[in-house]
Amino acid sequence: MTGFSRVFGGCRTLMAKATTNAAATGIVAGKEGKGILKTVPVSKTLASFAGESELSRATAVKKVWEHIKGNNLQNPENRKEIICDDKLKTIFEGKDKVGFTEIAKLLSPHFPKSV
Repeated sequence: MTGFSRVFGGCRTLMAKATTNAAATGIVAGKEGKGILKTVPVSKTLASFAGESELSRATAVKKVWEHIKGNNLQNPENRKEIICDDKLKTIFEGKDKVGFTEIAKLLSPHFPKSV
């Protein structure tokens, strides 16, 4: 039993609840996100799809997946394939089917190029 406590006794410090520090996590009030988390104006077609005129890339992908899952648009035989309905066709260049790896690439034209 002493071997057990010697090996696992130090785990208490590893298992202790982590304290959150806003400065350590990078979340500071009033600070805008960077990269794919930065909120930017989007095209009119993506804005009408998402219901917002400004989105981050991550939020746009999340909203697309919510629509796909909510309307059961994944191909049952090949879960990597998305069967586009009329609403998705407006943002995915009119394609009938897209692979899930293509989503970010097809959303890219809806975001302005950074200057």
